[in-house]
Amino acid sequence: RIKATADDMGFITLDVESDCHHILKMSWGLEPIMPYSEVEAPVCETFIYKLATKNLPHAACPVPCGMIKAIEVAGDMGIPRDSEIVFE
Repeated sequence: RIKATADDMGFITLDVESDCHHILKMSWGLEPIMPYSEVEAPVCETFIYKLATKNLPHAACPVPCGMIKAIEVAGDMGIPRDSEIVFE
């Protein structure tokens, strides 16, 4: 579960709950984030994906993408729609 909250200055704080110890370790490094600089940056230059690179053992984890989407929506930069990955 990812909860994104905007403060009065526009910074987004993420609260992350997960059973995965890699995601929890990653979440310990989270800081309030300015949504414009995060959402508009190339993927490899975002704060979230830099944390993911340091803490996650594989690139297929969808959680960093979910964090970016939560930041986008909480910063009023995107429409709050559900996202999913479905394998058939």
